[in-house]
Amino acid sequence: MGEFNLSRRIMNVVSPALMVLSMLLTIRAGAQTIPAKLIVRGDDMGSSHTANQAIIKAFKEGIVTSAEVMVNAPWFPEAVKLLKQKPGLDVGVHLTLTSEWENIKWRPLTPCRSLVDSNGYFFPMRSANENYPNQSLDEINWKLNDIENEFRAQIELAQRNIPQLSHVSAHMGCTELSEEVRNITKQLAKYYHIDIEPDEFQVISLGYGGPSNTFDEKKSGFIRMLETLESGKSYLFVDHPGFDNVELQAMFHIGYESVAFDRQGVTDVFTDKDVIKIIKESNIQLIGYNGLKSVGE
Repeated sequence: MGEFNLSRRIMNVVSPALMVLSMLLTIRAGAQTIPAKLIVRGDDMGSSHTANQAIIKAFKEGIVTSAEVMVNAPWFPEAVKLLKQKPGLDVGVHLTLTSEWENIKWRPLTPCRSLVDSNGYFFPMRSANENYPNQSLDEINWKLNDIENEFRAQIELAQRNIPQLSHVSAHMGCTELSEEVRNITKQLAKYYHIDIEPDEFQVISLGYGGPSNTFDEKKSGFIRMLETLESGKSYLFVDHPGFDNVELQAMFHIGYESVAFDRQGVTDVFTDKDVIKIIKESNIQLIGYNGLKSVGE
């Protein structure tokens, strides 16, 4: 009888301890299964037929989750048609105040005289560039009212045509011209209900982390980047899909002449079977900006 009571006392002590241990192991296992989340952003849709086709290919056959659209650019109408056929592709309006290429240019949607050159085109550069003296936004006397009106027009055009529009982004960092421009951008995004801001969700921006001139360098760097992603955290990777064809070979500016070759490599990485396999095996969850809402809930 005494042995029976002793056994009961031992069980009364051990059982709660086992329960606590079991709960801790369950919590730990659950934490380990929370996937890292990754936004793969394809920029400059609308800038060329090639960019449109490459971004759609990288979405259909690869890992692109968000497409950034330049509404001022000449291939915007085609971009609209393609995006309506792909409602699952998240879209951002790629706010644009520059037109950098030598052989193709675009203009503002509004009569913003402080933002254009003598031909009515956007200036080519965001920051001062010795190859394009006095042709950058940092070197001209731009007016905040012109920028606000132009951003508003670009957002409204995008919203009228792209049902899945969820956020804004900046072409060549144009929204970072000043604190005032930064604030105006945030206010407009909030007003138009497209104010998904990665920083507010602790999203970490990453790059290749090394040389990325060739496809092999891009692929190696991208895989190294994937290996650094941590469970439960959210990340953003940005690049520009394209094809090495005659259209993109004609798009360049001084200092960046290998556009077509470079952007073909991006498309190849974004659709690479090894990259896709590693993402699946590593339990990395691909999301768009719109997927960040669930992260914050």
